[in-house]
Amino acid sequence: MLFYKTLLRTITLFFFLIGCKDTKVEKATANSASKEVKEIVKEPEPEPEEEFKLTTENAIPFFFEYNKTLKANKVKITTNHGSFTVQLFDNVPYHKANFIYLTRKGYFNYTQFHRVVKNFIIQGGNSDDKKTAQKRRDIGRYLLPPDTKKGHKHHRGTLSMPSSEINNPHMLASPYEFFIVVKKPGSYHLDGGYTPFGKVIQGMDIVDKINNQAVGKGDWPSQNIYIEKAEVLE
Repeated sequence: MLFYKTLLRTITLFFFLIGCKDTKVEKATANSASKEVKEIVKEPEPEPEEEFKLTTENAIPFFFEYNKTLKANKVKITTNHGSFTVQLFDNVPYHKANFIYLTRKGYFNYTQFHRVVKNFIIQGGNSDDKKTAQKRRDIGRYLLPPDTKKGHKHHRGTLSMPSSEINNPHMLASPYEFFIVVKKPGSYHLDGGYTPFGKVIQGMDIVDKINNQAVGKGDWPSQNIYIEKAEVLE
């Protein structure tokens, strides 16, 4: 009788151990399968946001809103001949906002005063450097409408914006460039055709120094005149 009891216990223990082993195998298999599912089912990566670029269609609404955020209206321009400061007119909002926006984007840094007309103007914001063309592509291709009826004239020291020369019957402004009047007392024949949007308030002697540099064909300076840095004075 004792023998049968011992045998029964042994058989029961055997099946118990087998059941535990099977349970461990099932759990391991389930955990492995769960891990594989997690590895296979990954959350989709978010698509990168499309980079904002300015166009002639969106420039005006963009600068309308951008101008609302502006408190600063002065920009310091440092060249390899010295520095001067311009103050932007508040009642020419799109051109003011455009100039500050480009300054904050670092566009004007390492561009040049590429056109110097004796006793008339100096014109900046362009360059024969490929990096300048790339910066324009990154910011966008756009023009600004003229804003010539705010009472500003092209006095000496006035900051104004040239018009684009490409397919431009409405004299839309080329936003990446600007010119400063040097002539005394001013170049008033430009009134009505171009948009004055600021004036030099400090460093006009540097503007005159730039205007006195030697030039070659097309009024391009014989030695490059760099805008080393443009910065908004907050």
